[in-house]
Amino acid sequence: MLRSLNSGVSGLKAFQTKLDVIGNNIANVNTVGFKKSRVVFEDIFSQTVKGASAPTATPQSGGTNPIQVGLGTKVASIDTVSTPGSPSTTNVGTDLYIDGDGFFQVRDASGKPYLTRAGNFMLDQNRQLVNPNGMLVLNEANNPITINATDVSFSISKDGSIVGVDANGVATTYPSKIKLVKVDNPGGLSKVGGSLYSETPNAKINATAPRTAQIISGALEMSNVDLSEEMTDMITAQRGFQANAKIITVSDSVLEELVNLKR
Repeated sequence: MLRSLNSGVSGLKAFQTKLDVIGNNIANVNTVGFKKSRVVFEDIFSQTVKGASAPTATPQSGGTNPIQVGLGTKVASIDTVSTPGSPSTTNVGTDLYIDGDGFFQVRDASGKPYLTRAGNFMLDQNRQLVNPNGMLVLNEANNPITINATDVSFSISKDGSIVGVDANGVATTYPSKIKLVKVDNPGGLSKVGGSLYSETPNAKINATAPRTAQIISGALEMSNVDLSEEMTDMITAQRGFQANAKIITVSDSVLEELVNLKR
């Protein structure tokens, strides 16, 4: 079978994956805290027709380069691009934007922790700070954040401190701040849906890292997807898919001609 046929098939598979990733990026262009992905290709091993040779002194001759035929491409990686998204002002006190590196930590009903950059939080019936899925936002003591029933209002400072104000106008600072954690390799986190991430063996929380990020109340981090870039990549991927399909068509025509030689 022609090598070009297999190369074309591998190209179709690779560009289909790229189109899948681009489609997901575009679909999440307005998703709060979403981080786009990118596809990186690499070539499959090459068949060596003739190896390289070194120059010789006796008889004097030059060296030759190897003769190799490539056998297609494959997906090397699908990377999460962790560049920050643009802040969008909402003027909602429980909407939080992280200015810098870091993640909020939330906990589900089973007690399992997750990381997120999506700060669209709210208060539930028990005055607990939760995300849209009802997961509890944690403070630095790894406890849920509960706003005192005696506080008629509260605010969140840049360092994550919560200040409550009671009916008499007396302000009280809560003992523990909103928790921010840092991951040295955020691209290695696993996406689990709901704008949440979980740790992996290649991406864990650095508990000793200093807290350098600030929390901006009344704003949200929008997706870091650039529509113009995604549309350009989509056109490139579409043309690559079409070109690889053409390779398969031409290879099939060559095989047909070979079969017809006997007739």
